[in-house]
Amino acid sequence: MNKIRLTIVALFGLTVLSTSIFADVKKGQEVYLKILKAKCGFSGANFAIQHTQDEWEDIKQAGKFGDEVSKICPKATLERKYETDVYDFSYKYAKDSGNVPSC
Repeated sequence: MNKIRLTIVALFGLTVLSTSIFADVKKGQEVYLKILKAKCGFSGANFAIQHTQDEWEDIKQAGKFGDEVSKICPKATLERKYETDVYDFSYKYAKDSGNVPSC
């Protein structure tokens, strides 16, 4: 009986975890559409393919994600609170990911 409960709890936990992972990517896409797209002048797909996943990860770990957004889109400014979400979006749809966003 305990094994069944543990299995159910584990499956539920994985479901919640996987949903929150996709939520950040979706939120990042929404932020891009609402805040950056008009100022950048190109789609989210064109934004994300500026770098590979490893390059996006290196930029984020170096704390330079906001600077990179400003480099790619000089007219745009991204609030710090949105950086992680836009990073998740950029990472998922990076040049080498094989994924294409719908924006």
